[in-house]
Amino acid sequence: MAKPRKPAPETCPICGEDLEPHYLSCPNCGSCHATGWKSDASGDGLGLDEDFDYDEFVEREFGNGAPPRRGRAAWVYWVALALLVGYALSFVLRRW
Repeated sequence: MAKPRKPAPETCPICGEDLEPHYLSCPNCGSCHATGWKSDASGDGLGLDEDFDYDEFVEREFGNGAPPRRGRAAWVYWVALALLVGYALSFVLRRW
């Protein structure tokens, strides 16, 4: 048998948002029946820092914006050139 749910409180104990009785979670902070509508929980559930530096985050995650250079081996270019020349020669020789 399913465990009965506790009714939603009138106001969210986490953020103070007014709640309707049929709400299963707070539309403001997300506190819900699964968390037990913990009244002793702090309002800082996300753990966000107030001094978050967005520019520093972007630099750390993505670097300076230039993709890293990856040099290809010279043989790749020579093989590609040889294939193109061979294809062109086969095309010309078939015409004769």
